[in-house]
Amino acid sequence: MSSSTMKRWVLGGNGGAPARLDLQSVPLPEPGPGQVRLRVHAAALNSRDLAVRENRYGLPSAPGLVPLSDGAGIVDAVGPDVDGWVTGDRVITVYFDGWPDGAPGPHMGQGLGSGAENGVLAEYAILAADRIVRAPAGLSLTEAATLPCAALTAWTAIRGNRPYRARELGPDDTVLVLGTGGVSLFTVQLAGLLGARVWVATGSPGKRRQLEKLGVAGVVDHGRAEHWGRDVFDRTGGAQLVVNTVGGGSLDEAIAAVGYDGEIAYLGLFDFAGAAPDLLSLMGKGASIRGVAVGSAAAAGDLVAAVDEHGLEPVIDRVVDFADAPEAYDRHAQRDSFGKIVVEMVAAKETDQS
Repeated sequence: MSSSTMKRWVLGGNGGAPARLDLQSVPLPEPGPGQVRLRVHAAALNSRDLAVRENRYGLPSAPGLVPLSDGAGIVDAVGPDVDGWVTGDRVITVYFDGWPDGAPGPHMGQGLGSGAENGVLAEYAILAADRIVRAPAGLSLTEAATLPCAALTAWTAIRGNRPYRARELGPDDTVLVLGTGGVSLFTVQLAGLLGARVWVATGSPGKRRQLEKLGVAGVVDHGRAEHWGRDVFDRTGGAQLVVNTVGGGSLDEAIAAVGYDGEIAYLGLFDFAGAAPDLLSLMGKGASIRGVAVGSAAAAGDLVAAVDEHGLEPVIDRVVDFADAPEAYDRHAQRDSFGKIVVEMVAAKETDQS
């Protein structure tokens, strides 16, 4: 490949679901005013990326979309009117557009790699200068690529939006996490680092040993226990925080599990309720439900600082070569995966500690 071209994966216009992944060779783009060019080292998949490919994530994707929101790499070129970034900076991507700090707003779009906004499944990516933050110093770029969506969503589920108002977790607090996907595992790790006791409700009991290695206090098989939320409440006295990564179909059990004056952080997109939730029980406990929408750029910076402070090591299931990116999608769709699926670019192994 000439230095004036690059390779990228795009969602093909085959009209099917899932869309075909096509590998293209295109001219190397130049950053414009307020932009940087990122030499992408690695990109990681989230469940939303499967939904984007299957055309069931918000607005339809533009033809030829470059997918994936989560990437890490090196600033390779800086356009005019950019302050704070120089070539060689190690960075990770910022998920949403126009959310620098505070609460979310109405014009953020759907995140990188969806709708009309190209993502980072490419050797290079052009990004606005406010769509990157510094990568953790203590992680390789392959590890850092796992953070922008899943880890930040977990951080926001625990802390809330800036300025942080959520309960400060400590050794006397129980956190219940639903599921074992990327957000769930980062929640387990982050809540544990804050000292909380962490329980996990999962339909994959075979992952118990892996969860125990992460330090969880208990695992509930929600596929076998009809009233698993009540079981968690009885065994823990109620969770101060329930992180529902599953959806509305699990909301009644989350309400049963939450403690008095507790909180349910809601971000599930995969299990929809057929009836209204048990709001009377929620009211009787004085508990609340808070929606979670990934997080702001400032919160991403806070997350990076926490990762370095506590030495968090992301759980990675598999690293796939860039040429085999479709296999990464296949692996992510398998229920036995545990941890993030990462795609490494061609020269990544030579530059991992750049």
